[in-house]
Amino acid sequence: MVDVGNRAPSFKAATGKSGGSGGAIALKDLKGKKVVLYFYPKDDTPGCTTEAKDFTELKRKFSANGIAVVGVSKDSVAKHDKFADKHDLRITLASDEDGAICEKYGVWVEKKNYGRTYMGIERSTFLIDARGKTAKIAKVWRKVKVKGHAEAVLAAAKEI
Repeated sequence: MVDVGNRAPSFKAATGKSGGSGGAIALKDLKGKKVVLYFYPKDDTPGCTTEAKDFTELKRKFSANGIAVVGVSKDSVAKHDKFADKHDLRITLASDEDGAICEKYGVWVEKKNYGRTYMGIERSTFLIDARGKTAKIAKVWRKVKVKGHAEAVLAAAKEI
């Protein structure tokens, strides 16, 4: 399990036109910045849409403080692009279709809903301090409640 103080697991993921990154993004590409890496279950569902819109609304403030925001789900790049277009999202959305990044960060977990057990993404956020020689996990939020979360992450990121 990835926790505060651990080295941030490296990743590389396909991105679409969301956030203007177009192509791919890797942790090593973000060296020198703080990184908000947030995992969410599925594009265009109520909680995930609210979370993405909240991060988008604060994008200017994140950028002004040298903080990159990257949302990750197992949706395809095409679904991410459709989601971003529909809701005017301006954050980078990374596709983890094979689940490798989810596994590295320990967010692919057994979930229960209405008596049904299944595997899915646990809504989680990792604040990574990538300004040093090695990227380290500065703060972790698991089982995230969406309301007020983006603001809390911005406040924490400003403090490191």
